[in-house]
Amino acid sequence: MQIDYRQAAEIIRNSDNIHILTHQSPDGDTIGSGFALYFALTKMGKKSAVICPDGVTSRYAFLSEGYEEPEQFEPETVIAVDIADPNLLGDLKEKYADRIDLCIDHHISNIMYAKHTLLNGKASAACEVMYRLFEELGLELDDRTAKCLYTGIATDTGCFRFSNSSREAHEIAGRLIEYNIDFAQINREMFDIKSRARIQLEQYILSNMETYFDERCAVLCITEELRQSLNVQNEEFDGVAGLPLQIQGMEMAVTLKEKVSGQYKVSMRSAGRVNVSEMCQQLGGGGHVCAAGCLVNGTLEEAKAQVLEIAGKAMGE
Repeated sequence: MQIDYRQAAEIIRNSDNIHILTHQSPDGDTIGSGFALYFALTKMGKKSAVICPDGVTSRYAFLSEGYEEPEQFEPETVIAVDIADPNLLGDLKEKYADRIDLCIDHHISNIMYAKHTLLNGKASAACEVMYRLFEELGLELDDRTAKCLYTGIATDTGCFRFSNSSREAHEIAGRLIEYNIDFAQINREMFDIKSRARIQLEQYILSNMETYFDERCAVLCITEELRQSLNVQNEEFDGVAGLPLQIQGMEMAVTLKEKVSGQYKVSMRSAGRVNVSEMCQQLGGGGHVCAAGCLVNGTLEEAKAQVLEIAGKAMGE
């Protein structure tokens, strides 16, 4: 059932022991939302724990500074942040999929799996929704919470370059940088600094990508064997899906990354002309108009064929 900010705030006020779930292959928005909520709940005197199916990568570890891991406890309320589909829970799906009391999200593809869903499909990020929820709760933010919320909004808007960078997103970010956060360093860490392994990965991808439909669509294929041969950690793949869109004339980019044998995580990015959320929904996934994902089973060639068939129709081929 979809609810409003007032109803979501009431659920939180009436809950004292809360598990906060983030999605697998975490990004800045899900991690930022999760820890911002944790810090807010702590100020309210409530017990909570942030549970990440893939753990918090070193890239986003600064958002968890000040987090105190509690002893295991049975939650009375489970909250999912930035999770449009329980399949994104990864290893947490079996335990939590049917127990989620509140989902806080901004994906138009949300399948309404939670008991209650606070959804703003016009928001730039889940952290933007979280900011408005904190306003409804009457909470005064602190520096740690502001840092988490700013990072989530900045990363989900591509440092305010993507089409979801609304006036409201800019206004909220403006309020957040009034806190004692080093927003310039956050943006440098998120968008400029890269490891040597990441630089080598980008070189490989741009040299070996396949192009289709008059070179308007790029396809990147990343097998586990390739990842190991390049000696690249999984967290280094964050953001690579959009690399081909830097090429003039490229309208769409697709990355197929092997998760386990016979299963590929598909990440789609669009320059704006095609709706990749609709495409991924056809494959059981979803996301945003210009950024979406799904899981596809089969061999690499079978997975690629499924994606290209849908992509060709979307691009008028």
